[in-house]
Amino acid sequence: MSDLSIRNNPLQSSTTAGKLQEVGQEGRAEFSTILKNKLNEINQLQLDADQAITNVELGNSGSIHEAVVALEKADLSFRTMMQVRNKIIEAYQEIMRMQV
Repeated sequence: MSDLSIRNNPLQSSTTAGKLQEVGQEGRAEFSTILKNKLNEINQLQLDADQAITNVELGNSGSIHEAVVALEKADLSFRTMMQVRNKIIEAYQEIMRMQV
C-alpha cells in the first residue's frame, strides 16, 4: 500500500531548490513539501508586486510597466492556486461521500 501520510517537518527548506533534495522514501517529492514551496513562491510574487507598486508610488527606480507585470504574475499565480485548492477540496469531499 502507498504511504499517504503528510509529514510536517519544521526543519525542511522552503526554497524551490531545496524541494529537489527533499524526496520521499520512493524517490518522489512529498505532496506537502511541494505545496508549501508553491505557497511560498506565490507569497513571494505577491510581496514583489507590492514592492513594485510601492516603488512606482514613491518614484523609486520603478516603472509602471514592471509594476503591472509583477501584479499580473501575482494575480495569475493566486488564481491558479485557488483553482488547485478548489480541486483538492472537491476530491476530499468526494472521498468523504464514498461508502465503505
